[in-house]
Formats: sequence, structure tokens, C-alpha cells
Amino acid sequence: QVQLVESGGGLVQAGGSLRLSCAASGTIFSINGMGWYRQAPGKQRELVAYITSVGSTNYADSVKGRFTISRDNAEKMVYLQMNSLKPEDTADYYCNADARRSMHSGSSVYWGKGTLVTVSS
Repeated sequence: QVQLVESGGGLVQAGGSLRLSCAASGTIFSINGMGWYRQAPGKQRELVAYITSVGSTNYADSVKGRFTISRDNAEKMVYLQMNSLKPEDTADYYCNADARRSMHSGSSVYWGKGTLVTVSS
């Protein structure tokens, strides 16, 4: 199996910063894209940022210029640096990875259990 474990969430004041981390472990042959999604109470899960295996990135318009996604392929980690946080960034943040478990298998999408980010005004 492939496990994703997020860390780094917490309570921060508006204007502050947090850095989320996600560690992938288990039987992994390769990881293609990795991403961060978030889900606020009463809302659908939405893409925050995504990074391919070669480092191309994509961001939601609402976080462009404030959030930065990065990854360490050797350590199977993905990070989300969040600056200038706003109360509307409050949500559960989930890590996502498109991974292959062996050279003979196709890729599947895996999810972490999430980490809560709360931004107070």
C-alpha cells in the first residue's frame, strides 16, 4: 500500500505563515504528480496546488503569489509553504499523490487523512 501523512497544520493569525509537509511511504515504484487540496466546512474539496515529477506547478487563483508547492523526490515528500494567510484559507488540507507501486502496475491516486489549518482574523 501507499500511505500519505500530512503534518504542519495548526492555528495561525491572519497574515501569518505555515508550512505543510506530506510524507509518502510504502510500496512505491514511482510518483508522478503530487498535490495539495483543501476542504472547508460545507464546501467541496478543491485543488490548491499541484506539482509534477519534473517540477511544473499549478495553483488555484486564490492562492497564487501566496502559496508555494515543492517536492523532494528522493525523500518522497511534498511541501506547501503558505504565506499571507487569510481566514478564508481555513480548511482541512489533504495531500494527494499519483503513484505506481511497481513497474508492472498502472498508477493510482492516493490521499492522506488531512491536516487542519485554522486562520483567525
